[in-house]
Amino acid sequence: MTDTKLTAGQKFPETIVPLAAGGELTFGVSDSNMDRWQLVIVYRGKHCPICMRYLAQLESLKSDFDVAGVDVVAVSGDGFEKTSAVVEEHNLTFPVGYDLSIDQMKALGLYISDPRSPKETDQPFPEPGLFVLRPDGIIQIIDISNAPFSRPELGAILRGIRFIWENDYPIRGTHAA
Repeated sequence: MTDTKLTAGQKFPETIVPLAAGGELTFGVSDSNMDRWQLVIVYRGKHCPICMRYLAQLESLKSDFDVAGVDVVAVSGDGFEKTSAVVEEHNLTFPVGYDLSIDQMKALGLYISDPRSPKETDQPFPEPGLFVLRPDGIIQIIDISNAPFSRPELGAILRGIRFIWENDYPIRGTHAA
């Protein structure tokens, strides 16, 4: 882990990555319009079966997030070939970025792991992260894990976002420790 610790209520750091489908993605900026929120999922990489199930679940909920006004995006440190294979094998229709650098991982406050063996992968990779960003790029919800087994349930995140809007619920966890 780095010294950087993102906190709820702060502006998400500008992070730009290439997209498997071509072009670039800038986190915190909605492609569709400025009224939309963004759900950013950082996954470990193609080598992680838990990540692949999580991305498949995200795909199954994509239309529900879309109706709720939330753009879904995902990113890993994998290169273009592995990321393209993930998109194709899992029929992902949301934007998937690649080549998240170690410096970018650190700027996002992610845990970073080395591979256990060359069979796993060939480079350091991020552990899971989830960020819900308001249209102005402010972090509403943040979840950073150091292990693949600990991730927020995506249906609960969707219900939580709806609750936030319906109840004018404030950003929580902003009191300095």
